[in-house]
Amino acid sequence: MKMTVDLHGLTVYEAKLVLDRFLDRLPKEATEVAVIHGYQSGVRLRTFVSKYEHHKVIGKIKTINPGETVFVVKR
Repeated sequence: MKMTVDLHGLTVYEAKLVLDRFLDRLPKEATEVAVIHGYQSGVRLRTFVSKYEHHKVIGKIKTINPGETVFVVKR
């Protein structure tokens, strides 16, 4: 199952809080998380997401959409 979280308009600090909470509460059926970070308003969120680490994230996939990164999560 693929889940989505949208970080548009957040600061890096807020985005970390949202991602941490989202991944901590992720259903066990989830295998991927599409992280929408945007790309036109700067690169801070995109850079943060590319370096972000969480014990459930086992891989990251850059998509054709430059404003999205997909996290592969362990079950």
